[in-house]
Amino acid sequence: MADNRVLGVPIEGDGWKAIAERLDQDMKLWIVTANPEILLKAKKDRDYRKAISSADLRTVDGAGLFFVMNVLRRKAVRLTGVDLAEHLLQYAWKHHLRVGLLGGEFGAAAGAASHIRASYPELELLVEEGGVVAVDGTEDERTEASRERMMLFSPHVLFVAFGHPRQERWIHLHRGDFADLRAIVGVGGTFNFWAGRIKRAPAWMRAVGIEWFFRLIQEPKRWRRIWNAVVVFPVAALIDRIHPVR
Repeated sequence: MADNRVLGVPIEGDGWKAIAERLDQDMKLWIVTANPEILLKAKKDRDYRKAISSADLRTVDGAGLFFVMNVLRRKAVRLTGVDLAEHLLQYAWKHHLRVGLLGGEFGAAAGAASHIRASYPELELLVEEGGVVAVDGTEDERTEASRERMMLFSPHVLFVAFGHPRQERWIHLHRGDFADLRAIVGVGGTFNFWAGRIKRAPAWMRAVGIEWFFRLIQEPKRWRRIWNAVVVFPVAALIDRIHPVR
């Protein structure tokens, strides 16, 4: 596994077909959609690094990470968080599984649910916005109440949108609370895409790995995050080959 590590985190880089095969075998999966921001955070924070390293699978999300995997000649499929979430919705609908949405910006989960219900009729769905989750993954009262209602619903697939590192730390603490869980994923801003608040880049831009530029046009205030993902992260990952993160 050491050869598959980037900034101290193992990266499997599986595509949807491999993930679906594991779900068909009734495996319970915590999937981390690894991207440059998450890995840069993990580089600095050992506890966070341990948390995401304990997940069952880490996919390659983000052009910067996919570029690094190719430069290092590591086999990987790029699977964005939005695409993974869409595949999981289709899988849940096909197999009559319950789906939960937890977190998101104010109103985003409800907007996402409207999109999902229109696209996947008769899908069993519960939406819980929750409240505040601290950086260490601990809950406030609203989030605790939302989690308890979600536990009663007992989803097979749970999308958690508290933003990193909160969502991964929350999942690390609470994934065992859901008896019927088949897949749990921290999905960041995916609810905003489903709710129509943010537009996805055209397919050709996604194919060549420059959707970050389309996102920058929509949200100029993200320039620092994009700089870190596109420039800082590849440099840090290549240096890591000489001086690995411990």
